[in-house]
Amino acid sequence: MMMRRHPLSFGVLSLALAGAALMLSACGKAETDALDAAVIGAGPLTLGDALAPADGTAQEVLRLNIAQGLVRFDAGGQIEPGLAERWTVSDDGLSYIFRLASDEWPDGRKIMARDIARILKRQLRNTNGSATREALGAVEDVVAMTDRVIEIRLAAPRPNLLELLAQPDLALIRDGVGTGPFRLRTTEATEKPDAAPNASVQLRRRLPGIDGEAGEREDVNLSALAAQPAIAAFVNGKLDLLLGGTVNDLPLAQRAKLPRGALHFDPANGLFGLIPAKAGGALADAEVRRLLSQAIDRAGLVAALGVPGLGPRATVLQAGLDGLPDPAQPAWLASPIADRRAALRVEAQRLFGDGERPRIRIALPEGPGGDLLFARLSADWRAIGIESERAAPGTPADLAWVDAVAPSSSPGWYLRQFRCGVAPICNAEADSILDAARGAPDPTQRGALFADAAFMIDQASLFIAIAAPVRWSLVGDRATGYQDNRFARHPFAAVTRRPQRGY
Repeated sequence: MMMRRHPLSFGVLSLALAGAALMLSACGKAETDALDAAVIGAGPLTLGDALAPADGTAQEVLRLNIAQGLVRFDAGGQIEPGLAERWTVSDDGLSYIFRLASDEWPDGRKIMARDIARILKRQLRNTNGSATREALGAVEDVVAMTDRVIEIRLAAPRPNLLELLAQPDLALIRDGVGTGPFRLRTTEATEKPDAAPNASVQLRRRLPGIDGEAGEREDVNLSALAAQPAIAAFVNGKLDLLLGGTVNDLPLAQRAKLPRGALHFDPANGLFGLIPAKAGGALADAEVRRLLSQAIDRAGLVAALGVPGLGPRATVLQAGLDGLPDPAQPAWLASPIADRRAALRVEAQRLFGDGERPRIRIALPEGPGGDLLFARLSADWRAIGIESERAAPGTPADLAWVDAVAPSSSPGWYLRQFRCGVAPICNAEADSILDAARGAPDPTQRGALFADAAFMIDQASLFIAIAAPVRWSLVGDRATGYQDNRFARHPFAAVTRRPQRGY
């Protein structure tokens, strides 16, 4: 049984700090037992509304630490108790019963199963653009069985349910507050004109004491910073941990003079590639999409990224997903790009003849990583006679970059990103198969349906897959509990290992 956790409290956070430098001062990192951490992203750090998805990496990190769900992630991305101290799953996989820990909300009100059921049902009714909540469509009801027992009833088995419940989007928030494991300690805010809002908050958790003694505590100073100053702060010893790195800011970290072993990469699962950004134009033709996909030198692009263990892929699904064998990559992917280009030029001539060829506009993230991606893609397509240009932010594009970490190991999350009404170009037959998979009671049948839908999506080139998502962190010697994991979630309760007594 999990030890009882102390309730945590905090106010509503909507605080903008201009000066990450106020915390990361020029005189260097203060001598304190607090973990100094930052997340790459714009502030302000804010918990947000329980019914709204976490807006950005900074908010996700905060929500992960001060508003747990029924379960939560440990350092390695495995499931551990959150508000629920234990749970059982029925033999048919249609019922999950959670026993809540005897605990209180920060205002002293006892945590009751009926309150948790009400919050969860409201969240599930209001998907509001959240991929995590949309993936929970098999939930039929959430029922309070007793004051401390709650049941989630499903229409079809979902072996990945706990992974979804641990995500920040399913954090349990009541009247703007959550239950930890950290709580907000103090905040200070000022505004700086004409500057992007940054944020800084101080978090604390109290560990259980022995024989009535005051328990040990763990403190975290958390800031939201732009990539360049955040990396500089880590290099200068003012940060112990930097989270939230993506492919777009990776070159900045790779150019910095980092301590040996500081740069970590998560073995993240998800989508990393290009999707048609509109229904019309040249990319409405599946043969054109297929040509562009096969013309990409994935091996060269992946090598240019310099991410250990990252491999090229050309399928919407990746290896290691629930209920499916690893997807077979197309035969052409194993051929060197130099051996493919002559045939691809012939195919381009067949598709476009001697007339004017389309100029492909690509929406990519603004930054050095986006620059690298555009340079590689444009060179590969130019080699077969197709020019491209980079779409300015907010302007129309033919292709848009997708970089998303999967919230679970279910194939359904990947495939639902290409449903009609979600993606500009879709396959109605694949949608019908996904509808059938949603209600399939047998895991083998459900897996077969997912495989059929994935085949159709790949055949139609609705997604030009490149590799798995890139997520990186900078980890100092004081973040001793840090572990890379497939969800790229790093709760501070698992990272901090420097408790001190007193308050």
